[in-house]
Amino acid sequence: MLNRRTVLTSAALSATLPQLALSQGRKDSIVIGMALEPTGMDPTASAASSIAEVVQYNILETLTKINADGSITPLLAESWEVSPDLKTYTFKLRRGVKFQNGEPFNADTVKFSFARAGGDKSTNKDKRTFANLGVQVIDPYTVVLLNREIDPDLPFLLGQATAVIVEPKSADTNATKPVGTGPYQLESWSKGSSAVLVKWAGYRNPGLAKINKVTFRFISEPAAQAASLLAGDVDAFPRAATRIVPQFKGNPQFQVILGGTRAKTILAINNKRKPLDDVRVRRAILAAVDRKAFIEGAADGMGTPIGSHYVPGAPGYVDTTGVNPFDVEKAKKLLAEAGVKTPLELTMTLPPPPYSRQGGEVIVAALAKIGITVKTQNVEWAQWLSNTYGGANNYDLTIISHVEPFDLGNYSKPGYYWGYEGKPFAAVYDKLKTTGNPAERNKLLGEAQKILANDAANGFLYQPQFPIIAKKGVKGLWTAMPILCNDLAALSWG
Repeated sequence: MLNRRTVLTSAALSATLPQLALSQGRKDSIVIGMALEPTGMDPTASAASSIAEVVQYNILETLTKINADGSITPLLAESWEVSPDLKTYTFKLRRGVKFQNGEPFNADTVKFSFARAGGDKSTNKDKRTFANLGVQVIDPYTVVLLNREIDPDLPFLLGQATAVIVEPKSADTNATKPVGTGPYQLESWSKGSSAVLVKWAGYRNPGLAKINKVTFRFISEPAAQAASLLAGDVDAFPRAATRIVPQFKGNPQFQVILGGTRAKTILAINNKRKPLDDVRVRRAILAAVDRKAFIEGAADGMGTPIGSHYVPGAPGYVDTTGVNPFDVEKAKKLLAEAGVKTPLELTMTLPPPPYSRQGGEVIVAALAKIGITVKTQNVEWAQWLSNTYGGANNYDLTIISHVEPFDLGNYSKPGYYWGYEGKPFAAVYDKLKTTGNPAERNKLLGEAQKILANDAANGFLYQPQFPIIAKKGVKGLWTAMPILCNDLAALSWG
């Protein structure tokens, strides 16, 4: 195993040799890098996907589990049945499961969790989904969900982090002291640095998890990510910065996996602010951006252009990239038609992910060519979540990846952060919610995508590939990412 250290300089070697020797000797611990630090440990309270990357399936569990290939299998549920009208789901629950505080898992905790998620005080980003669910407890291990809407994707949604089952006595403190039914517990959290999870001895399947201790290190800057991997401080970095990938390709000490996603990276546009409330201005912004050039600049070519808030491979996908094609002269004409006097000054708020900061430079240069002067404002992740996403439309433009597979419905949510209120879209989406026939649903999904593209509701840019960089001996990493999570129980050292 000594050849693994040849990537280190002599100075780095002397500093890290004891740590490497310990790690390689025991193989019962692992260090995972993350670009964004969670704002808390309760995924039902915040929209940040970084929370799920730590707790989902590890500390907190769901009725169903989403696997790397997108398939759905039982987790806290043993099985389920769906009624012919696709509105009633009967779940048989796993017996003998306890929460980490010793309380039992049963149908009452399911009812509590979903009622909490859909309640008036809920800050769950999928609140609407749970508000539409009626929950009936048949017996301690049988629960019936009555959905007001037809949603064939409900088993998938119930495997997402927003659907975790929480223990009533500990639910209010999960943000700092999460209590779940999973194979790991939170041992410590040094904010700004790292979080440590340790294997829970009381887990129902004690042999499932092979790693006893997992440390998450929070490293946003690409050069620091690369340095941490090369120095042996980090063993695996799911969703690493695209810019550092060339340093590791061909290096026999590492494995590089380009994971497929259902994410959508967009230039979000505040539809409520003048002159961005004019569809011609939004179309001008889209026409000024060369999507392929953006993908090169923001993600080093690791992505596929999109024209709406939907990606290739998803049910009902239609190619809308031709609706607002790259055309600088057309962009200038659209601004003139809208009566916009240039230079138009806008502010673009950029959170920490490299695709956002790097992509911001591309957008600034592109919009300058049509007379739009963009001032960039770099903010930390918590600031973006509170002031941009949750700040009553407190921004002009921002670049962000929406990673949830089934999130078209956000465009029908009143008050959602981009302020889009398209009545034709809402009508199509309402019809979609009452349609069970797969062919008809796909047709409606296609119509919805076309409406968003024609309305230039946002600057739809690309479907990203997320690089995973890890030491050669790390096994069990997801090679595709239908959702963003780190399935720690699947990890081991080869």
